[in-house]
Amino acid sequence: MKVTWTRICAGIATLAVAGTVVAGVGIIDIRASTGHWRVTDWFLHWVMRSSVRTAALGEEAPSFTAAMLPLAAGHYESGCAGCHGSPAMQRPAAAEGMLPPPPDLKPVIATWSDAQLFEIVRHGVRYTGMPAWPVPDRDDEVWAMVAFLRAYPGLDQATYQRLSGFSASQSRNLSEIIESCEGCHSPARLDETSLIPCLSGQSEKYLRDSLEAYATGRRPSGVMAAAITRLSPEDRRQLAKYFARQDRLADASPACQIPSDSRAATDGRTLAERGDPERGVAACFGCHDIPGVNPAYPRLAGQARGYLENQLRLFQAGTRGGGDFSEVMTRAAQNLNDDDIRALAAYYASMPKD
Repeated sequence: MKVTWTRICAGIATLAVAGTVVAGVGIIDIRASTGHWRVTDWFLHWVMRSSVRTAALGEEAPSFTAAMLPLAAGHYESGCAGCHGSPAMQRPAAAEGMLPPPPDLKPVIATWSDAQLFEIVRHGVRYTGMPAWPVPDRDDEVWAMVAFLRAYPGLDQATYQRLSGFSASQSRNLSEIIESCEGCHSPARLDETSLIPCLSGQSEKYLRDSLEAYATGRRPSGVMAAAITRLSPEDRRQLAKYFARQDRLADASPACQIPSDSRAATDGRTLAERGDPERGVAACFGCHDIPGVNPAYPRLAGQARGYLENQLRLFQAGTRGGGDFSEVMTRAAQNLNDDDIRALAAYYASMPKD
């Protein structure tokens, strides 16, 4: 029989119609309880690994630091442990019934490179229960999760609970919600490298606006999106009121502050007080940590140097977002260079909190 394009097209059309009929009559088994054929399971995992490997080509991991771990650990506890388990609990029985079942991560982490883990955490995996990172513009958070996953196989229960703060964010009891927040934000948990802010003593207006910005997506953060997903507007108002009333000095860790006479802090003070008109850098003192300032502006004094550096870089990249005045900071950060960012962070980290 002579093969012609007409016959090829007819064959393809016949296969398409046959496939549609088979699917339409419902004889293809999609029940999770029956599992996959072994060859199907192998093929799907092979496709997934091949796809991740290709997508991760050219991706370079940053240097991992210990400060990344607490930022990611609380999110893992509230958003990941329910499927994958953790050093503090076994995987829930319901997760075992998923197809494919989410794996125990400890033995599989080593089979992926840092870039491949970034690809999986950032984008998720289709046809599984693995979601993409909750927001698209926070690669710094995704890399923090990769750093946490790299350390995860070696964590015991006590270390894991210390890092994660043992989140209780699914509770509807306000005292337990506060306890969950304190698990990450308590001043006693922070040091100068922390990427997590101290909330105590910020204005109620700033805290309320920030929580609203997280809830509406105007301030992108996968970590915070998961942390507040079940909070009502009234919960957010109560949290803002609670942290605004806290004394930032009461439980502050002295490790948060660095010597005020350091060269970086001295340069930062000059920039904060005077700015640099020739480069279009405004003075920070126009808005921050001065008497009578707009309560929608945050207090920066005594915040961790690592947190301040990261926030300035997010503003510079245009991905920080926030309340009604976030665009002011986005513009203000555009002409800062790396030395400026380090200097300003060092200066404000060295300032007394009150």
